[in-house]
Order: sequence, then structure tokens, then C-alpha cells
Amino acid sequence: MRNLMHRHLGKLVAGAAAALAGTAVLAAVTLPGDAGATGGGSRTTAAEGPGAGTGQAPQIRPGAVERAPEEGSTGVGRDPLTDDEVARAQALATPRTFRGATEDVKGRAGPERLTTDLAELGPDETGLADPPRRANVSFYDYRSDAYVTKTVNLTTGKVEKTDSRHGVQPPPNRAESEAAAGLLIAAPEGAGLREDYKHATGKELTGPGQLAVRGFVYRGEAEGPAPPGLRACGEHRCVRLFTKVRDGQWIDTRRYVVDLSARTVGRLG
Repeated sequence: MRNLMHRHLGKLVAGAAAALAGTAVLAAVTLPGDAGATGGGSRTTAAEGPGAGTGQAPQIRPGAVERAPEEGSTGVGRDPLTDDEVARAQALATPRTFRGATEDVKGRAGPERLTTDLAELGPDETGLADPPRRANVSFYDYRSDAYVTKTVNLTTGKVEKTDSRHGVQPPPNRAESEAAAGLLIAAPEGAGLREDYKHATGKELTGPGQLAVRGFVYRGEAEGPAPPGLRACGEHRCVRLFTKVRDGQWIDTRRYVVDLSARTVGRLG
């Protein structure tokens, strides 16, 4: 009886593991009932499947991966923005005249694109059966050091609102974090980073593509006393970095601040 119990429990563990793994068909798992005590039968805890009631191990068919349904060009109601809507909103928000008057993190024409999100409805639009769909498109303009947000009405194709602010510093995007890492690597202040990378990998560190980097904003005097070379941060676009050898160890670069507006590197403390 003890051996029989062990065999049944072995089936239970195997069946439960298969169910947790997300298989398409539940295994039929039979638990030992009160047979040892009262002579009763067994009880089934999952749907019947091939092999159920035969004493054989249940056959588990491999799961199938289905294709995601195709996304339409336009969302409905409060659906997230579709890829087509994101591309259209960004194009409407950056006409030629705006691109020519702004710069991105690499100094090229056009602002640095940050986020594109579905905009909130107005108070008188929440009850509408088919409310307008709008997108908030945000940028950072390195020519004027301004954070710019444009509200685009995707139903009418018009830019309804433009908001430009100085001294507002949203989180950096990936391109900005990598640009900051490139400036740090090339600067005299990056000597320690280069040495640590060579010690960890045996190779020379020549560019940000060799690192996994994550940036976060440094706001200068708003965060406490700042060294003279970093006092413009907050008005300038300044970034601190978490750096890591790809598939390797972390290298501590948190004391260094890269001023992306001035393209300089400073050190805290």
C-alpha cells in the first residue's frame, strides 16, 4: 500500500507541475481516496483526459503558440494608441518648421523624442459614445533647453496645444543615457570606468555599446549643494548613470554627472 501511495503521489506532482507550466490540456490527476481506510474509490481533481481511468500516465500534448490578433490602424475609445496612431501623432507634432528650430541629443535637427501617450479626455467628453482620440507627444529641445509637450487630436489631425517649459527634467530616454555614457567614457573623468571595464573583461572600453546603461536625471541645486561645474543642471539636461558590463558586473559611476546640454562631465562629492 505504501508503494502504491508513492506511485499515485508521483503522478500528482507530475500533473500539477504540468498544469503550472501552462500546458494546453490539464492532466487527469487521481488522488488516493479513502481506499486504504474504507475501501472506497478515488477522486479526480482535474478534467478527464487521454489515459484517465486506465491506470496509464496521462498524455500531455504540447502547448501551441497562437499569433496575436492583428492591430488595427486606429484604436477605439480608451484603447492604447496603436503603432499607426503613435507614428501619426509624432509626425503631426513635428512639422518641418519645428524640426528646423530644434535639436536632439546628438545635435541633429529635430527635438529629442521622449514619450507618446494617450491623452485624457476633457470633463465634457467622458460620457460620449465615441470620444475624440488625442495623444500627448513630449520632446526635449537641446537648442533651447526646453521640455515641450504637444497635444495632437488624432480625429481632426490638428495640434490643439503646445506647452514649452524650462527647468523641467523628465527621465532620460535610452538615446540620452547612451550619449551620456559615451561622453563619460571619452572624458578624463571616465578613466576609472575604463580601468574597471578592462579589469573585468580584459578589453578596452571604447563606446557605450559595450555597456548596459540606465540614466536618471540630476537637477543640480534642487538636490542639494552642487559643485561649480554642475550648478547649471536643472536648467541644463544632466544625467547620472548606472553602468554594467554587458552580461557582467556593475561598475559604480553614480558620482559622475554628464551635462548633455554643455557636453561636459562633472563629479559629485
